[in-house]
Amino acid sequence: MKTDVLDAPLLENTDASLARPMPVALAGARADVLEAAGDLLAIPEPALTRPWSWIGGSEEEVRYGAYRAAEALERAEIEARSSIARADGGETRAARIIGPSTAARWDLHGLLVSLDDGLLDADPGGGEWSIRLVLGHVVSSQRGYGWGTSWWLTHPHDVKDPGLPASIPEEFYATLPDEATTEAEGTLEQLRSKLDAILDLSAERLAGLPDDRLDYGARWSGFPVTVGFRLARWGSHVREHAIQVEKTFAMLEHVPTEPARLARHVLAAYGRAESAVFGRAGADAAVERVVRGASEALAAVRSAREAAGA
Repeated sequence: MKTDVLDAPLLENTDASLARPMPVALAGARADVLEAAGDLLAIPEPALTRPWSWIGGSEEEVRYGAYRAAEALERAEIEARSSIARADGGETRAARIIGPSTAARWDLHGLLVSLDDGLLDADPGGGEWSIRLVLGHVVSSQRGYGWGTSWWLTHPHDVKDPGLPASIPEEFYATLPDEATTEAEGTLEQLRSKLDAILDLSAERLAGLPDDRLDYGARWSGFPVTVGFRLARWGSHVREHAIQVEKTFAMLEHVPTEPARLARHVLAAYGRAESAVFGRAGADAAVERVVRGASEALAAVRSAREAAGA
């Protein structure tokens, strides 16, 4: 189903004039860091100790290529944030609140990028969810956060208003895909792509909200909260279930290799850099710095892989 049809409740209850589409250039940056992660995963663990020449003929171990890549991304984050601060474009609080959610998303990608599809449905025992069910829940919850927040925006109340609705009408969620079936379908790559699509769309439609609307009343788990609180929950929820995936790894006796851990480190560093520009408007110079950082990261890892003979 096309996203614009599936997510009609979000689209219809948000103002298109406030939308902030993801910068096209970030698609290239994402492709570069994913390629870097793939290169790291292609390096046999014993080859990490081979020499890698990187500055003027000096040598370090191959594994340092991953750390060098992360350093490039961390520098990109610093410079992107400095660029935004200099611009002082009156950024919305919504964009600042939403930014950390993409850092959480990329850390989860890093945790999953080395995983074999065969572990998706492995039963960890004790009534715990499989990794597939965890990811179906993460995707569904993010979709629900976006849809639900859009509903509260079209039914404005003060958070302390006794008339604050007790819940969103059930019929509003009538077309929300089931998290254990529809949302959990597909390969690992497809599940990760679903998360990317709904998180990006949620940010596009909600990061441009005027500051005063963040104080509108809403509900979370039955408690009266603000719209701003609901936006801040995006990143927390992804991290909550990343921890669940880590615990599931332990129950399944799945131990990531060092190359897998290094790939996660690089993707997490990229996520922090992307968080500087995620959902922001008029940040072209900052976006370009993130793009350049991703390119530098790929070059470092590619060079290290060649030194490893992989």
